[in-house]
Amino acid sequence: MKKVYANATEALDGVISDGMMIAAGGFGLCGIPELLLEAIKDSGAQDLTFASNNAGVDDFGIGILLQTKQVKKMISSYVGENAEFMRQYLAGELELEFNPQGTLAERMRAGGAGIPGFYTKTGVGTVIADGKEHKDFNGETYILEEGIFADLAIVKAWKADDTGNLIFRKTARNFNVPAATCGKICIAEVEEIVPRGSLDPDMIHLPGIYVHRIIQGQHEKRIEQRTTRKKEEA
Repeated sequence: MKKVYANATEALDGVISDGMMIAAGGFGLCGIPELLLEAIKDSGAQDLTFASNNAGVDDFGIGILLQTKQVKKMISSYVGENAEFMRQYLAGELELEFNPQGTLAERMRAGGAGIPGFYTKTGVGTVIADGKEHKDFNGETYILEEGIFADLAIVKAWKADDTGNLIFRKTARNFNVPAATCGKICIAEVEEIVPRGSLDPDMIHLPGIYVHRIIQGQHEKRIEQRTTRKKEEA
């Protein structure tokens, strides 16, 4: 089975369409599948729902799809650093479903494991719990959260072999692993594709069985919030 494609546009061919739910990896600006997001923008697909920890910034990540108004709904934990997101949400142009970070990660993981729902204490007594089933276990109240089953998952990894085994670099692993597992189709962009058999099996973070298509590309190394120390006076 061929998994390696020449570029993001080819990898999305026959996959992307209007109205899809897409699970995207990334945290802040770390581990974002930027090449695939750019190709989704170029595809012109509309009315997309994204399950992602955040919405990028105004000119990077999912933010570029907000600029073109291709996103209908965001399922997210953190939506700061993005003025266009805020404008669309306050204007009623964008749907938003807030999830605590751990809950969002578990919803993706549950979907990848075929689990339709689970109970959690997180959010009980807050607006997060509004309209959700409540159940008591051992005297504690929990709410029901549903697993996320996405039409497409897009992730960014450090290394891959041609069978789709992935290794992520440090904190860039973040939401990428659970996002990858919950998509009916998973496309991964990586910094390097290495020969089959060269990856240590004990170091693989995501088995290739979850990955359907792979591209290799050059990636921008952004710093979301640059903090420097003031120069000391002599």
